[in-house]
Amino acid sequence: MVKIKKQTNRWDKIVPLLFIAPWVIGFLAFTLGPLLYSLFISFFDWPIVGEHKFIGLDNYKTMFTDDPLFWESLWVTVKFAGLFVPLNLITALFLAILLNQKIKGHSIFRTLFYLPSVISGVALAMIWAWVYNGEYGILNYFLSLVGVNGPDWLNNPHSALIAMVIASLWGQGTMMLIFLAGLKAIPNDLYEAASIDGANKIQQFFKITIPMLTPTILFNLITTIISAFQQLTLALILTGGGPLRSTYFYAMYVYENAFKYFKMGYSSANAWFMFVIVLILTLLVFKSSSAWVYYEGEVKNKS
Repeated sequence: MVKIKKQTNRWDKIVPLLFIAPWVIGFLAFTLGPLLYSLFISFFDWPIVGEHKFIGLDNYKTMFTDDPLFWESLWVTVKFAGLFVPLNLITALFLAILLNQKIKGHSIFRTLFYLPSVISGVALAMIWAWVYNGEYGILNYFLSLVGVNGPDWLNNPHSALIAMVIASLWGQGTMMLIFLAGLKAIPNDLYEAASIDGANKIQQFFKITIPMLTPTILFNLITTIISAFQQLTLALILTGGGPLRSTYFYAMYVYENAFKYFKMGYSSANAWFMFVIVLILTLLVFKSSSAWVYYEGEVKNKS
């Protein structure tokens, strides 16, 4: 009887490990392994074909001191992130608030708003190529109905980046659902108490909804920053980084160094710099969160 209990206890410990083993193996083989390997080859002159030569920090020195495309692509990405991050958060929150209203057929609207986020990046780019076309695009057609002569969006360096931002906003259904889940978690008692105290809808939004949603905003903010710095597919298909490199994102710079110029070591150094930048931004957001993120039952010290 004692042996049976010992064997049962042993299996109780082994079975959970067997369930998580596929994820652990996949993480080590396809995420952590390649990540560490890319750090290793970033210290090499590593062409796809040819001899691999250890060069230490030369890839990083070249990137910072002798490659104008590095700074140009980084600046384009920073401008894109500066527009995309706040607009994406505001749009997702606005849609979530609309879908949180108790109206007939709201589940259908939720599905319709979420659908664009499951479309592949290539298909989405082809749709926006038709929308933005300067000759027969539907966007310029609608603008012409109100007397506005729309630009050639993708071939104008002044409008191409804005076009990328608008197209990127199209697939934020997942963030919208996360905000919607956060809204559903806010107790109705808070709104009822505020109404009794004479607070109007705008006051309730800024005094109840926003503070209670701050943990959700924190999560969405971090994921949006990461997404902004990884933007590649739309620009690669729609503009190829043009015109005049106005949409030459940092991710495209990394991609071209690896698969166009076959400088795998240099591209790995580029990718690790992006990792460091995103890590620093994430840490800064987490550091600032103590001042503006409110958790249930928490009382902020205003002194």
